[in-house]
Amino acid sequence: MALVRLSAVVCLVALVGCVDPPADPNATASPGTASGSSAGTGGPVQTRKTINQKTQNVMRMEEALAAGGVLAGKPENDGALGVVAGAYRSSVAKLGNIAVQQAMQFYQAEHGEMPANYDEFMKWIIKPGQPDGIELAMLPYYQEYSYDEESRQLVVVEFPAKKEQRQQETTGASGL
Repeated sequence: MALVRLSAVVCLVALVGCVDPPADPNATASPGTASGSSAGTGGPVQTRKTINQKTQNVMRMEEALAAGGVLAGKPENDGALGVVAGAYRSSVAKLGNIAVQQAMQFYQAEHGEMPANYDEFMKWIIKPGQPDGIELAMLPYYQEYSYDEESRQLVVVEFPAKKEQRQQETTGASGL
């Protein structure tokens, strides 16, 4: 009986940990699209829904790094709920990476080489707008997928400035 209760609590925590904060009703970003970078623009950070949302948005690695992005590391220890949410985000990114690696292996078997650059990767692996394209699970507003041409891998880039700005906005708004 205790095991059933523990399982129910774990499932509830996982479900709650995956819920994003309420979106701003004035937000211009729609589900399935990346939020605009508001770092430095003075505008509020636009959150986005992640549960059951998909994207084909993959940034160029050099553009992501130039915009203040860093390779996402291990989930931070934000307490039990934060650990579960971090594990979920990490798992989702890994599953997307598995689909991309499989598509790249098929491409290599057919063409004898991996896609040479970002443009080929997008055209032949992600295939935006095509029915056989790869749809990746939506990441939180402060993370984006990026293609690393050197290692020829899909990676997750985190934008700490967006995360920090959002935290300041929410703590500043609650203090009013």
